[in-house]
Amino acid sequence: MLRHLTDTFTIYAIDLGALTKIRIRHDNTGNRAGWFLDRVDITDMNNEITYYFPCQRWLAVEEDDGQLSRELLPVDESYVLPQSEEGGGGGDNNPLDNLALEQKDKSTTFSVTIKTGVKKNAGTDANVFITLFGTQDDTGMTLLKSSKTNSDKFERDSIEIFTVETLDLGDLWKVRLGHDNTGKAPGWFVDWVEVDAPSLGKCVTFPCGRWLAKNEDDGSIIRDLFHAELQTRLYTPFVPYEITLYTSDVFAAGTDANIFIIIYGCDAMCTQQKYLCTNKREQKQFFERKSASRFIVELEDVGEIIEKIRIGHNNTGMNPGWHCSHVDIRRLLPDKDGAETLTFPCDRWLATSEDDKKTIRELVPYDIFTEKYMKDGSLRQVYKEVEEPLDIVLYSVQIFTGNIPGAGTDAKVYITIYGDLGDTGERYLGKSENRTNKFERGTADTFIIEAADLGVIYKIKLRHDNSKWCADWYVEKVEIWNDTNEDEFLFLCGRWLSLKKEDGRLERLFYEKEYTGDRSSNCSSPADFWEIALSSKMADVDISTVTGPMADYVQEGPIIPYYVSVTTGKHKDAATDSRAFIFLIGEDDERSKRIWLDYPRGKRGFSRGSVEEFYVAGLDVGIIKKIELGHDGASPESCWLVEELCLAVPTQGTKYMLNCNCWLAKDRGDGITSRVFDLLDAMVVNIGVKVLYEMTVWTGDVVGGGTDSNIFMTLYGINGSTEEMQLDKKKARFEREQNDTFIMEILDIAPFTKMRIRIDGLGSRPEWFLERILLKNMNTGDLTMFYYGDWLSQRKGKKTLVCEMCAVIDEEEMMEWTSYTVAVKTSNILGAGSDANVFIIIFGENGDSGTLALKQSANWNKFERNNTDTFNFPDMLSLGHLCKLRVWHDNKGIFPGWHLSYVDVKDNSRDETFHFQCDCWLSKSEGDGQTVRDFACANNKIHDELEETTYEIVIETGNGGETRENVWLILEGRKNRSKEFLVENSSRQRAFRKGTTDTFEFDSIYLGDIASLCVGHLAREDRFIPKRELVWHVKTITITEMEYGNVYFFNCDCLIPLKRKRKYFKVFEVTKTTESFASKVQSLVPVKYEVIVTTGYEPGAGTDANVFVTIFGANGDTGKRELKQKMRNLFERGSTDRFFLETLELGELRKVRLEHDSSGYCSGWLVEKVEVTNTSTGVATIFNCGSSDQAGTCCRVWMRN
Repeated sequence: MLRHLTDTFTIYAIDLGALTKIRIRHDNTGNRAGWFLDRVDITDMNNEITYYFPCQRWLAVEEDDGQLSRELLPVDESYVLPQSEEGGGGGDNNPLDNLALEQKDKSTTFSVTIKTGVKKNAGTDANVFITLFGTQDDTGMTLLKSSKTNSDKFERDSIEIFTVETLDLGDLWKVRLGHDNTGKAPGWFVDWVEVDAPSLGKCVTFPCGRWLAKNEDDGSIIRDLFHAELQTRLYTPFVPYEITLYTSDVFAAGTDANIFIIIYGCDAMCTQQKYLCTNKREQKQFFERKSASRFIVELEDVGEIIEKIRIGHNNTGMNPGWHCSHVDIRRLLPDKDGAETLTFPCDRWLATSEDDKKTIRELVPYDIFTEKYMKDGSLRQVYKEVEEPLDIVLYSVQIFTGNIPGAGTDAKVYITIYGDLGDTGERYLGKSENRTNKFERGTADTFIIEAADLGVIYKIKLRHDNSKWCADWYVEKVEIWNDTNEDEFLFLCGRWLSLKKEDGRLERLFYEKEYTGDRSSNCSSPADFWEIALSSKMADVDISTVTGPMADYVQEGPIIPYYVSVTTGKHKDAATDSRAFIFLIGEDDERSKRIWLDYPRGKRGFSRGSVEEFYVAGLDVGIIKKIELGHDGASPESCWLVEELCLAVPTQGTKYMLNCNCWLAKDRGDGITSRVFDLLDAMVVNIGVKVLYEMTVWTGDVVGGGTDSNIFMTLYGINGSTEEMQLDKKKARFEREQNDTFIMEILDIAPFTKMRIRIDGLGSRPEWFLERILLKNMNTGDLTMFYYGDWLSQRKGKKTLVCEMCAVIDEEEMMEWTSYTVAVKTSNILGAGSDANVFIIIFGENGDSGTLALKQSANWNKFERNNTDTFNFPDMLSLGHLCKLRVWHDNKGIFPGWHLSYVDVKDNSRDETFHFQCDCWLSKSEGDGQTVRDFACANNKIHDELEETTYEIVIETGNGGETRENVWLILEGRKNRSKEFLVENSSRQRAFRKGTTDTFEFDSIYLGDIASLCVGHLAREDRFIPKRELVWHVKTITITEMEYGNVYFFNCDCLIPLKRKRKYFKVFEVTKTTESFASKVQSLVPVKYEVIVTTGYEPGAGTDANVFVTIFGANGDTGKRELKQKMRNLFERGSTDRFFLETLELGELRKVRLEHDSSGYCSGWLVEKVEVTNTSTGVATIFNCGSSDQAGTCCRVWMRN
């Protein structure tokens, strides 16, 4: 077909009735296959009706959107015929231009992405076609010729993107993909097809994972693919905008650059940045002097009101400068019965050589022209001015470069300013108003930024492109001044933008000095979003109003954290790149919503033999009965072999470990991709109940107050203490004059008494000014404050990296302050003195002192033979009565070995001295080779083990039912079981009334620690039991052992039916135990533990590194002990190594921590198990490990089985 020709054809077909659309395409053959189609006229010869189908678009691979087929809608003849022919609308403008927006709204543009597999010879040379099927229609066969990504299409491991535009298909449910089997290598392996429809707000994935080849698989070259529902991604639908840009009638007003636009609605809602030209030919065609350039684009719906737009260009081409007269934006009304056009005046240059040298402008609307069709068919046209548009404001931005070596930069710097009414977009800081050489050390540069009013500015983003020789940049602060209302905003920075310093980042967010609002824009990983979902700020939020990424992380009902660990099998096909999920099922089949197991930073899949761990949150379903594990893979390639699944519930203190050993795959096992596991088959481990706290940390308003160091916290309470926990710094926590709030899981030890904070002094900013810390119990709302207000630094303030803060509850301090004097006597035997550095930890009824270095002594040469060295430690929180002392040294110096006689610790406020008798070596070459020792306080008397004692039992009856009958109990201890304790009810002494608490005492043999208790509800012999069931609601039972004062708490909350026989009863496990100081003292006797470490049998399982162990028990831990033996090659593949450690009695062992220093040629280590035996009792505890430290982890913790 030739240019400007009309071709007529006669087609014989069945009667189709009134025509609604046509589909036209060509096969792209011939030397000049491209075709620009103006329109198609079809006349029904029987009815003498002519239908007009305008197109005015290319059907060409190299033009427009690259499509070879078009679907066209009929229009009224007045839009296509000249006025001289049918009296249609004439004029300079094409009448069809007014229909472009409406026709775009009736069509759907699909972005089709096809992934070719990585198998050998997976690519194809054949001609590929696709058909999209919806619930209402299909596209017909569409040739895929014009890829947006590759000129050589469908090569191995490639991704191709095509555009397919069609009329409304309804919901997509199937695609048909095939090829014509031509070319040298026609066979093709397809991984998947993804179809994205912005106008529908839906991206649908169609898994394939099969060959389209005559000589592979089943020989088919056409496949029907069905969508994977779990892989469907929903987002806010796009709407069409008709954007007309008017170039001024000014000399050289036209441009060769590519123009972009961003549209802003209310509440800072905006579209993405959209470049209007798709190729260089269009750049040359549009934006000429005194012209109007019209584009129909699909962008995010910004709501009913458009407050401003931002236009700019990329400053490329021979003549990039552009003078814009104004911009019109036309869009359909919400009910599609008309349209509105907003006019944005400009009349400014966007050029680096004209006006103010800016290539970006922000425009606000001046007037609105509305056209609306009324019910009677008439067209109503309304013109009005915009009421109270945003003002165009000049912002003065002053940037202070720090006065430290190397602070200045020669790189290109960019800034984005955010306010509650929108943002400026990224602006290049090109010309300083006060300096020629910008961003030099110790200087301040001022820049003018013109933008629509941002309202209250709360955040900025600074970055540079790392260009030039001296790119590193240290920003001290940024001040922004609104020249209109004279508002001033201060941003305290004090950070490097450098690949070589601090955390190696070239881009940073800074918040305004007084800003206290949401900082969720710092979220970059699923764990960040889960933390927000758990926080108190979500308590009053309507879940249905949550949009954006957070929508996937919120749900109705109480939410608690979970820890999920998945072990993938070692079969060659065990790995998958699918996205995994879990469902949690509790009592009464209460079910959580789907919880996705997502990685940070976009990582996907599970590799063979890997152990992946996830922090998630979900609905609190109570006691978990079942867990469903699955993935969204639907192709044969997405098979997954799951070896083990672990679920930890910290708020319940329980960890479930399931041996799965099953396939989740379409073509393996039973062909299912999700499976429900009953937790009755799981091994259950008690990990200690934890309570959720919201922790707020205030960093002081002091220059350099922020830190890059790692921060560690230890909490102490009436009911014990926590281990040292690291506070996650994430992106922008612990910065100057900033308060950071996050969720912590803390053992149930409240009320708190003190907190210890430690920093490691590492990083480019090793100091920190800590103001205060607040802990809020998420369940009860109880508040505990900790005040400090000083530096943690080796150079400033108290010159310490560790601080202790007293807990303040209701303005009352929970502990007293004191000072300690420590007297250390070295023995009078040959070689008893030491040159090593010595450290101690003092333990008492109020916790421990933390590590104290014995440095400043009255003797110049410390720890010499038969000498006594005295050390003073002022301003310490009182530990109360002391019970234990840990002493060790670092084995440094010429003569590090040390024989210690005794240590006396004096509490100066109480005027009481505590004696610790030692009489042993701390030496690697003497005695048993240990350099760490624990000693019990000689002041405390160790009593013989009790034979009999008295128990106090407190029973709380709930409101669910009282009883006049008898109740019996049996206590189950670690050492013995009690006799039956019968509580007889009578009319004279009535017990167990609703809402009351009853207290009883009974004598028994000593049971040891109480683990459980049996409760029965027994009818009196003279009582008649009616047929209807009588129940007693027991809410809580508290048992106190009177000799030592240990308290055992049982949270029962159960209805116990009345029975005549004792074989009917309920068993309750102990919920919480509070051990008294007197009881703790009794267990502090020296014990020798045998530690047996078994190394795995896999190749490379052994290690050359130095190995350390810490054993944790009910009474404390051993401290970090090195596992070493003279003249032995330890921890070889398949070997079993035996060690002996002497320490004070640990009680019931709970976990061990194994770690190594990653030294030696082969440091990776596969540990099979650790066995710890108390040699005094013969009780052995086995910790099964079965994991390797070759993946960069040098420390692991294992719980007891």
